Amino acid sequence: MYIHWKRIIITALDIVLAVYLVMAVTSWNRPDESKLVCSKVNINISDSNNAGFLTAGEIKRILEKDHLYPLNRKMSSINPRDIEEALKVGPFVKTAECYKTKNGHINISITQRMPIIRIKSNRGADFYLDDNGGILPNSKYTSDLIIATGNIDNDFARLYIAPLAKAISDSPLWLNQIEQINVLPDRGIELVPRVGDHIIFIGHLPQNTGPWTRKHEIALFVTKKLSRLEKFYRYGLSQAGWNKYAYIDIEFDNQIICKRRDAKAEEAEEKELTKEEKAGTSENRQRTEKEEREKARKEVERQEHAADGPTE
Repeated sequence: MYIHWKRIIITALDIVLAVYLVMAVTSWNRPDESKLVCSKVNINISDSNNAGFLTAGEIKRILEKDHLYPLNRKMSSINPRDIEEALKVGPFVKTAECYKTKNGHINISITQRMPIIRIKSNRGADFYLDDNGGILPNSKYTSDLIIATGNIDNDFARLYIAPLAKAISDSPLWLNQIEQINVLPDRGIELVPRVGDHIIFIGHLPQNTGPWTRKHEIALFVTKKLSRLEKFYRYGLSQAGWNKYAYIDIEFDNQIICKRRDAKAEEAEEKELTKEEKAGTSENRQRTEKEEREKARKEVERQEHAADGPTE
């Protein structure tokens, strides 16, 4: 078999030449990092509009503390990996990515650990839990989250309160309605709503050793309880009054047990409502009388002006 060595050599030379040209063009277009200075730092934080604790200012402060903030530094002296590692040390950072651009910019992308509940136990603990059950330290930043109080240790918080808070947060209705979770000494769960002067007892959370099964069972448990509570709100309390009952027990599937407020409390509330209604009625009456007087005054002025007639 005859081998076309000449053709093979020419093809090989063409390939080498093409590779050389590509490398040359790339080299010519690549800026000289020894002379290029970082002119801008872009910091992007995911979920920054939600209840997170991180801000661009906080990221800048962390990097400045470690002498890694890249602005006005030579691009050749900036190591993106060092910046990423420094940010990942922070308790509120989930992931960090940093890279350079050819025009002298540094881009930093942060995914933060999102708090879903604040724990304030009767043992003095005060911390946050993220959406994966991870513990976050108390922060100087305030966040409008559900607060869990009572008989809570770290394990119960991670394994049970976090899935409970996650299940509540998945519903916009209950995320806005429930402001507190209270854990009783026997680990029974009470919910405190924003609207309505009552406490809701939902019973004890399902116990399971498997993490996925436990989260799944707690989610189903909470969904079922809150669905029944929503129906009771819609067809019961809307008719009887939001403040008629002091305690609503929905532990058992086939019944809802309600404890009425004591007579003195109801009487005091009725008096207060009557007082507010009277004050509102009096205010409306005064406003109406003032409007009528003003209307009458304008009518008199109009009639006087009409009686004068045109002047020459």
